[in-house]
Amino acid sequence: MIKIGITGSIASGKTTASKILSYKNGPLFSADNEIKKLYKNKIFKRNLVEMFSITRESNLKTLLKKKIFENKKNFRKLERIVHPKVRSEMKKFSAKHTNKKKIFYEIPLLIENKLMKYFDVIIFIKSKKTTRFKRFITRGGDKKLFNLLNKKQLSDRKKEKFSDHVVKNEKSISILKKNLLDIIKLYE
Repeated sequence: MIKIGITGSIASGKTTASKILSYKNGPLFSADNEIKKLYKNKIFKRNLVEMFSITRESNLKTLLKKKIFENKKNFRKLERIVHPKVRSEMKKFSAKHTNKKKIFYEIPLLIENKLMKYFDVIIFIKSKKTTRFKRFITRGGDKKLFNLLNKKQLSDRKKEKFSDHVVKNEKSISILKKNLLDIIKLYE
């Protein structure tokens, strides 16, 4: 079994790359999807409401963003709750798919959280900050949140040092797909 980690900075195209790589090649674990599942869990939401002294569960993400912007320590507090739960799900996913030749993991903060040892291959999806910002805004994000999340990430240069492959995602989806499929052929 080959464990392939896909990472990149915010709005670099990790999700698109992950879908291209895993399509007909193996199952895909998405840290972002696991987080979305967490926010649908009533117990998890209730715990966040209590922990961050939020008055209601509706618009929880919006209220959490406000708390994070008011005090940056709240971001770290939230990560200490979310990251262990995502890692636990990642381990369950790995155990479930031990019979597969290749399994894929889309992990935005793979290198920042020093998870390199869990993967046989790391693919870094790289895009210029201006391109990433445009993508983020197009998806409904705002400048303040982009800057906050971007600051939580290592520089591209540092990420490249820990990556087996670096794929630039600046042009068309067909070029991205070709580059990714050339990489996956190496692990047939």
